[in-house]
Amino acid sequence: MDASQSDYAVYRQLVSQLMCDEEQLPSLPTLTLEIRRALAMPEVSMARLSKLVGKDPALSALLMKYASSALLRTRVAPKTLQEVLQVLGMRQVDRVVMVHSVKSLFTLHSAGHKQLFMEAWQRLTLKASICAFLARTVGHVPADHAVLASLLSEVGSLAVLSAFKDASLIPTPARYHELCRAYSKSLGVILLKKWRVDEEYVHIIREVGNWTLPGARQIELLDLVNLSLYHAIRDTNAAAELPPLSSLSAYAKLAAPHNELAADGCLRLVGEHWDDIYALAAALR
Repeated sequence: MDASQSDYAVYRQLVSQLMCDEEQLPSLPTLTLEIRRALAMPEVSMARLSKLVGKDPALSALLMKYASSALLRTRVAPKTLQEVLQVLGMRQVDRVVMVHSVKSLFTLHSAGHKQLFMEAWQRLTLKASICAFLARTVGHVPADHAVLASLLSEVGSLAVLSAFKDASLIPTPARYHELCRAYSKSLGVILLKKWRVDEEYVHIIREVGNWTLPGARQIELLDLVNLSLYHAIRDTNAAAELPPLSSLSAYAKLAAPHNELAADGCLRLVGEHWDDIYALAAALR
């Protein structure tokens, strides 16, 4: 076994140990659970909810940015936290809280961890923003639902980093990507089951990247996640080996004019709205 193979075997062993010990994987923060319990109450007051959310300044800032983003296009940007909660509504707040929690869950043990995490998070938020834009434009799925589904579909990629607690064992970006390809889906399923999220998100993790999966005639959440994954890959790696977009089962569900292709083989509507997509991605970071 050469040094490269031996190196990879060490990383695989660490990730395999992580998968066998659920306690090593992060749990949802106590404040997240409190907010989600409050949101589930039939008559929770805005004052109580604002007080809970206000305990986390970073979450409050994210909700403010999200409520004022081009995605929602409100006539007047909300100025107070209570106005933000009213604009978004309970379901959207719940999903944005989960988005925020995902980013804050993973302990970064070194500068190497942080660099790998931030590169992964940048890629995930770009994909989530494409997904949200498609949801808003095509319809059938709420944009915030699309954001959360897209992020959770690759939460296992972030979880892979939990295996490397020793700064001397940080994998190279290439090794990290290999490990993600091998373990991301399995770790993601374990995490979502631990967090007790809707089974719909678990199904999406299992099928994301399955370009030819048959389904209902009407476009579904998984279709939007796959379309956003395809465009995120093309945007970050033009040389990536991908099938023609027109061969995807998700693409077949798009109606005119949403199915028009640009010269580069991607959707014209995505290519013409990168500014909006990047603005939303910035809000999620």
